[in-house]
Amino acid sequence: MIGAIVIVIVLVAVIPVGFLMSTAAPAAIIGGLLKHRAEATHADSELLDTNY
Repeated sequence: MIGAIVIVIVLVAVIPVGFLMSTAAPAAIIGGLLKHRAEATHADSELLDTNY
């Protein structure tokens, strides 16, 4: 019975959390690269002042 409980906990909690945390780093890298490209492409835009 303990084995079944452990399997359920792993399937419900550990795997989804691990997946979400493993995708955070690539998302941050892609976002940074896209922001850098947009700032370089549109360097004279007045809308860049509204970006953080």
